[in-house]
Amino acid sequence: MSEILLGVGSRVKHPQFGKGVVVQIRSDAYEICFIDHGVRQIMRDYDGLDVFEALETPSDLVTYEKIEKSLVRVLRRFSDVQETVPLGQKWTGGKMVLYPGDKTLKEKEVPIETFFHKIVMVRDRVRVMEQRINASALTDEEKVDLEQYITRIYGSLTTFNVLFKNKEDQFTGERGGKE
Repeated sequence: MSEILLGVGSRVKHPQFGKGVVVQIRSDAYEICFIDHGVRQIMRDYDGLDVFEALETPSDLVTYEKIEKSLVRVLRRFSDVQETVPLGQKWTGGKMVLYPGDKTLKEKEVPIETFFHKIVMVRDRVRVMEQRINASALTDEEKVDLEQYITRIYGSLTTFNVLFKNKEDQFTGERGGKE
């Protein structure tokens, strides 16, 4: 069945759920409304579907999934909306203590969660700055020049990668490369 791409409105029969109609297409599954079982997600490579009527999918079809991904990209690009980035579990409840070189001064304690939040804010704002530079009217040479500074900023911040729970949230500098 994986070689057939069903369009919205295609009529099918499932061995367990009975007759249904494709109401949404996702990258890996169909959402099918079954008469007696409501809407169910069925993987696109599932071989148990009997297709009664296969409707063609328009090439310009926009799915909810595509709209959602596009909206997330736009929000990240043009706003200060921050995603939730988890702190590494071993740091939860911890604190950072700064000891001044002058022994007559008092040390400063900061909850590690507060410090981590500030690091994530810096990372997100540098990303927004990078996106705005790329979308700007600067020359390509100026963009490359500024991009190199941003890469060095990320490289300077790799010290804090130990705080991140997920590797994909971490900073990468020149050696980490860009995709």
